[in-house]
Amino acid sequence: MTETLAEATPGLTRGDDGLLRCAWGTSAPDYVAYHDEEWGRPVHGETALYERFTLEAFQSGLSWLTILRKREGFRAAFAGFDAEQVARFSEADVERLLLDASIVRNRKKIEVAISNARAVLELRESVEGGLDGLVWSFAPPAKPAPRPGEVPATTPESKALAKALKAHGFRFVGPTTAYAAMQACGLVDDHVMGCHVRS
Repeated sequence: MTETLAEATPGLTRGDDGLLRCAWGTSAPDYVAYHDEEWGRPVHGETALYERFTLEAFQSGLSWLTILRKREGFRAAFAGFDAEQVARFSEADVERLLLDASIVRNRKKIEVAISNARAVLELRESVEGGLDGLVWSFAPPAKPAPRPGEVPATTPESKALAKALKAHGFRFVGPTTAYAAMQACGLVDDHVMGCHVRS
């Protein structure tokens, strides 16, 4: 009996629709949509990038599925990720958000989201292209599709991006978080070899 590609290649899973995906991309309907329509596709613009980096910071220590399912709650709580509005949040806003069950209620992460919004505004003055210009300056050259098991957790570029963001006042952006954001925002395409999105 001949093995299917999914059976022969750990790291790939065939979905109910018959399409091969990165193994993580079929474990829940939310993941299927995110995997197929967003992850690894280029994201530009201050608001969109600020949202992705904020959500990556909130995800630390949690399942990404938890964040995806609360995404609309985060958007409402953080003024659509408008950095100018979030930068004006006060201690009263922090207390309000700590009571908001539609988001992850973690004081440190909420405070980081606010301070990072202020850093986003400062980038407008100090870096050409602001947050978008800074982040995308660390995009590596395109590479062939990785094989399952070859997707890294960090890269030299993610370490350099994390260092640059920290130098500009960002918090909660270590090399692993930075690389996850690079994957999410399409700076790298880590859909593995055989994944229908990659092909």
